[in-house]
Amino acid sequence: MAAKKELSAIAKKQLAVREQLWPAASAWLWDRNAFKGFTTIPKTMPLIMKIMDEMTKGAPVSSTYLTLWCATWDNSYVTLGKSEEMAHSSGFGGQRGVHTWTTRMKKLQDLHFIDIKAGKSGPMSHAIIWNPHWIIRHHYESKTPGLLESSYTAMLERALEVGAIDLTMPYPGSSPNVAPAASAMAETPVPGPAPHSV
Repeated sequence: MAAKKELSAIAKKQLAVREQLWPAASAWLWDRNAFKGFTTIPKTMPLIMKIMDEMTKGAPVSSTYLTLWCATWDNSYVTLGKSEEMAHSSGFGGQRGVHTWTTRMKKLQDLHFIDIKAGKSGPMSHAIIWNPHWIIRHHYESKTPGLLESSYTAMLERALEVGAIDLTMPYPGSSPNVAPAASAMAETPVPGPAPHSV
């Protein structure tokens, strides 16, 4: 596992190489310290999205998930009032765009990547995004169909490379919003308002 000092040293080394290859390029680069409108994502996100799409073969959900993630303010909460805009950002247009987006949102909820609450905008008014590492780890331990061991191992390797420990640390304790996804997960519950089968 990479320590913080190691990661800092790697970043400095990469910056030095970049400056050699592209001198004075910084003015043309996007910098979250200089520009507003950013969110924090795990470095494993490409692998998380790959796993999601493998688990929902024929109805990929990763673009919907990334749109949700980019709509947060680093608090894992999303207001869903602008469904047409969310659908469009997820890649779904036309007359059935919102319908397609809604079905993908339900798939994400069924797989416990998110939870949805009703409100003034209807049945889908609010969403929360659970830690994807813990959710994918639950699916792996529960042998959920569609989750490939090779993809999970690749994500685990990448997580350890960048110092992410949530794939190996104990699950968090219970909270009022925690319920088991299935009897097989009873000892280490998945977040959600009610049990879902996986």
